[in-house]
Amino acid sequence: MSTLLRGAAPLGGAAVDVLLEGGVIADIGRHVDAGGAEVIDGGGLVLLPGLVDLHTHLREPGREDAETIATGSAAAALGGFTAVHAMANTDPVADTAEMVEQVARLGVLAGLVDVRPVGAVSKGLAGERLAEIANMARSSAAVRVFSDDGHCVHDALLMRRALEYLKPFDAVLAQHAQDPRLADHTSCAHEGAVSGRLGLPGWPAVAEESIIARDVMLTEHTGSRLHVCHVSTAGSVELIRWAKSRGIAVTAEVTPHHLMLTCDLLTGYDPVYKVNPPLRPAEDVAALRAALADGTIDAVATDHAPHAAHDKDHAFGDAAFGMLGLQTALGVIAEAMVVTGLLDWAGVADRMSVRPAAIGRLSGHGRPLEVGEPANLTLVDPAGSYLVDAGIHASKSQNTPFAGRTLPAAVVATFLRGRPTVLDAALAEPVPV
Repeated sequence: MSTLLRGAAPLGGAAVDVLLEGGVIADIGRHVDAGGAEVIDGGGLVLLPGLVDLHTHLREPGREDAETIATGSAAAALGGFTAVHAMANTDPVADTAEMVEQVARLGVLAGLVDVRPVGAVSKGLAGERLAEIANMARSSAAVRVFSDDGHCVHDALLMRRALEYLKPFDAVLAQHAQDPRLADHTSCAHEGAVSGRLGLPGWPAVAEESIIARDVMLTEHTGSRLHVCHVSTAGSVELIRWAKSRGIAVTAEVTPHHLMLTCDLLTGYDPVYKVNPPLRPAEDVAALRAALADGTIDAVATDHAPHAAHDKDHAFGDAAFGMLGLQTALGVIAEAMVVTGLLDWAGVADRMSVRPAAIGRLSGHGRPLEVGEPANLTLVDPAGSYLVDAGIHASKSQNTPFAGRTLPAAVVATFLRGRPTVLDAALAEPVPV
């Protein structure tokens, strides 16, 4: 299969022709001969390396009523992603080599993105004893990201042991930073004026920041690698900035929704806005945007969290935490970061592809747009727009906070090793059942 992208603009620069052949970028130039290749008009389109998501919940096995690896992969491809990391909080938990290999196999069967399983840090996510980290790292799934996401590794000794155990595998521990004594399972809104007025149990910023402070010190002590999931406060940004200034091997991600939405939206008690960590005030949103722009925060990660209606449609305090993110991520980043002038398209590629791939140790993704590199690519119309309609999303769930909004930029095509998974903003092939 060969495809010629005629007149596309790599990273938003000068327009060129890009030939995809044999799974790689075979040629780049002003007037590349198409030969027998299928020609796609790339005029006015920006060519990016395929997006990489460090943080998704694909729900399979155990909650296929909310999402499957196939439907989640379809949502990812439509959002411009070529690789996603699937978190371990499935049922059963992905805490053994057999489980992570099953997730990886299902990703291959779906065939739309590279699905990289995340291994649990602790057995059953219980935070009591280490999971089979070595077996998962050495398995055919070659796990390099470990996380108890949904739960914090709150025991300091277990956290230290996990960091020590991961180090020989060059793996990273992705921490859900939430002190359970400061923000328990009932805490559902940013602790402040809005939560007080609404009578919702507060989730204080210090519950996140105190764990990050402890963990960066443990990371320095062990010489291992730490990744902070879904950073949400200005204080967390300052802690990460300080840790990086000391040379500590810490990276961090921010979600699209924490870059766009504030806790003021909770006034209607709409459970679609219930997420963990909670939406924060505008000053935190501004700090997160600035930190993503200056590189203190390394990556955008969706924390794609689909939920069936019977889990989400409840009173705010009883509803499940989480939002969809895969199909809307690029549009939200375009609105929050590109339209505002905080990032250009090269910066978007860095934060949504290059750095996430490096953190997850994905050698075939986030690569330069050069001859010989894997053809994991995304074509984006920067002048296009996208009306968010949850009813026609590829995900099995509909819990998007952006429903009814028109977002800038639109994914036109996605290529996985040169094979189109999305063409003309639609899946190139039916989703496997």
